[in-house]
Amino acid sequence: MHSLQTETLSMPMEQQQQLNIEDGSRTQRAEWVLNSPEPPGLCHEIVSSIKSAVFPNGSKHSSSSTKQTRSTAAGVVSFLHGLFPILTWGRNYKATKFRNDLMAGLTLASLSIPQSIGYATLANLEPQYGLYTSVVPPLIYALMGSSREIAIGPVAVVSLLLSSMIQNVVDPVANAVAYRKLVLTVTFFAGTFQFIFGLFRLGFLVDFLSHAAIVGFMGGAAIVIGLQQLKGLLGISHFPTKTDVVSVLEAVFRSLHHQWYPLNFVLGCSFLIFILFTRFIGRRNKKLFWLPAIAPLISVVLSTAIVFLTKADEHGVKIVKHIKRGLNPISAHELQFSGQHVGQAAKIGLVSAIVALTEAIAVGRSFASIRGYHLDGNKEMVAMGFMNIAGSLTSCYVATGSFSRTAVNFSAGCETVVSNIVMAIAVLISLELLTRLLYFTPIAILASIILSALPGLIDIPEAYHIWKVDKMDFLACAGAFFGVLFGSVEIGLVAAVIFSIPPLNFPTLW
Repeated sequence: MHSLQTETLSMPMEQQQQLNIEDGSRTQRAEWVLNSPEPPGLCHEIVSSIKSAVFPNGSKHSSSSTKQTRSTAAGVVSFLHGLFPILTWGRNYKATKFRNDLMAGLTLASLSIPQSIGYATLANLEPQYGLYTSVVPPLIYALMGSSREIAIGPVAVVSLLLSSMIQNVVDPVANAVAYRKLVLTVTFFAGTFQFIFGLFRLGFLVDFLSHAAIVGFMGGAAIVIGLQQLKGLLGISHFPTKTDVVSVLEAVFRSLHHQWYPLNFVLGCSFLIFILFTRFIGRRNKKLFWLPAIAPLISVVLSTAIVFLTKADEHGVKIVKHIKRGLNPISAHELQFSGQHVGQAAKIGLVSAIVALTEAIAVGRSFASIRGYHLDGNKEMVAMGFMNIAGSLTSCYVATGSFSRTAVNFSAGCETVVSNIVMAIAVLISLELLTRLLYFTPIAILASIILSALPGLIDIPEAYHIWKVDKMDFLACAGAFFGVLFGSVEIGLVAAVIFSIPPLNFPTLW
């Protein structure tokens, strides 16, 4: 021991200091091992998740001294900037950006108005509820969302999901009021689940639907939605509540003998060809991107004028008839949190929340990667959850990001989510001034508009790519596709989730 101390004293001063530092580090590490701190509790984890979701820059203030010196005002400002991204980028917003957003928003409105009416009928709701859903949710998202391009409103897949699942609980024809109340309650639950997912950073739940399963589910849903439009395209009055392809085709063949009206088919197919032709022109000439965007609105205006002038409604052409005029009515009193259907409403709300988030985040991230910026999935969930909760209180049903309308918004040169605000204001003006003019709008035209939007949901090249890359992924894609097509939307979703679970992937079998 004495020799060791003598040897240490004989060392140069720098080596002695280094040795002392190493000894101190060993002693400190030994104390950490013997007296290791307790792991953070559940409450601490929850609070940390909420802070990271609300305060996106919270990690930069890790030192306790910095936290202590931060003023209350600065904390409030940080909270508001985290909750409302518009406060951050709005400071640098210029007139040139507004000009681009104005044109994009008006172009978006011309597509949203006819599509929203059509999707409301697909959801077994009155037409004005589709327009309501294109007003409040886009305004809320514009304040809280972080995507610059995404267009918010009703979409085909969610509309089909709601109608197919809720009509098994309440008949929309026999009891339209109870059906509407259940739809609004489901929307509230969907928004609540989305908000919770984002607040507690549970975005991994959306990953239960793999990319391959989503491709198959969307393709099957597109075909089912297309078959559902045969009711409007042929003017059929009675249609089965089941959505599988066999039941729908049986009903169509039975109706062809005595219940359908050829004028509906001629009118709908004529404008469907017109819409698809304008889309072809728009793809050939990028400068004419606005033509396919306004084609649905042109179709509505021309077909309505034709029916009004020729009195075609007296000869079998089905028309929309009354659309309620005015702003979104308050619907908080219609939400039902007691009774026999609350559990089913919560279950449907959970499914709707996951499907809506899956579509919205996929759309938002696709266009964000093109523009070269990052999209926070948890922040998006919080924004969409809050907008659907607010929507359920103002007569809206589940809203999410639409791929077709987002593509139009992007092509029209949008700069920020102000285009959503412009669109919402345009729809609001239409609710106040134009609803009476839509009385004679043929239902066949709404069917043709929905049909024209479906090809974008069927991605055959991607399905072929999945087949070449991974056979088990293709099995998930095919399972979801055929589950929706020959079973129901619920069966397709169950198949999609089951085949997306990692333990079921056994590449060695192939």
